[in-house]
Amino acid sequence: MPFNIVRNDITKLVVDAIVNAANTELLMGGGVCGAIFSAAGADKLQAACNKLAPIKTGEAVITEGFDLPSNYVIHTAGPVYHGGNQGEEALLRACYTNSLKLAAENGCESVAFPLISSGIFGYPKDEAVRVATTAIIEFITSYEQDIHVSLVVFGSEALIAGEKLFEVKSYIDEHYLSEGRERRQLLMIEREVIEKNAAAEKTQQPIESFSEQLLRLIDASGKKDPDIYNRANISRQHFSKIKSDPDYSPGKATVLAFAIALELPLDRTNDLLARAGFALSHASIFDLTIESFITRGKYNIFEIDEALFELTGKCLTE
Repeated sequence: MPFNIVRNDITKLVVDAIVNAANTELLMGGGVCGAIFSAAGADKLQAACNKLAPIKTGEAVITEGFDLPSNYVIHTAGPVYHGGNQGEEALLRACYTNSLKLAAENGCESVAFPLISSGIFGYPKDEAVRVATTAIIEFITSYEQDIHVSLVVFGSEALIAGEKLFEVKSYIDEHYLSEGRERRQLLMIEREVIEKNAAAEKTQQPIESFSEQLLRLIDASGKKDPDIYNRANISRQHFSKIKSDPDYSPGKATVLAFAIALELPLDRTNDLLARAGFALSHASIFDLTIESFITRGKYNIFEIDEALFELTGKCLTE
């Protein structure tokens, strides 16, 4: 999928470019910046940076990746947070946009970002994530070619404040089922699907495939195809495959991504899942997290991914 969140060491990712949250002088610093310099070969990377320094806050420049597995390092200087009323958001957004423009100009198809300015520069993490995701999504949805972007979180760094997970955790506690009860629930859902298909056959009604049902739902929504597959964080290529193949067999994550993009209520989400042979599991924290957002009418797939990442270490849009 075009954008995802991963927990990893950015210096070990095999991508076309990684982004360094730099200072304006492009000098080797601490934290992730220091790790990038060390992995690339500090002397070689510093010499390359010296030729480009200084830069302004929000600007970006590109160097070779040297000893890194990535071909390039894009260096961008994030803003220091001073309460949010001194243009910090515009500058932080520029860091992502200018970095992605440079990546595109250099033929990069995959880019990995750290969470810029969220360390010693003091930007609140939940706000830094919001700015990062909106800036990245705006770029990749307007860019003509597919480009994969990862937001890399190192170690146990949290993306969202604990209190924002309270509603999700409460929903999980209330609805979590033991494995035995879960098995009985899935058998009931399976029987319902079989009965619906049998009823359709008796009345000689054609049974819709997943692709047919999805395209009908998109038409009924009144939205254009790109509006839906971008909201689902599905690439153009992936959507074209679904649209052209009536027998396309999706994964569960793909079905859920489209249900969220279409803002389907829970019962219609379950119908779409059943058409593809899946069901939401109440023995799965991952599934219950998604269900908690749907029942509350919250359909921002990236907010859902943040909660999933914190609670399960995985994302829907991986």
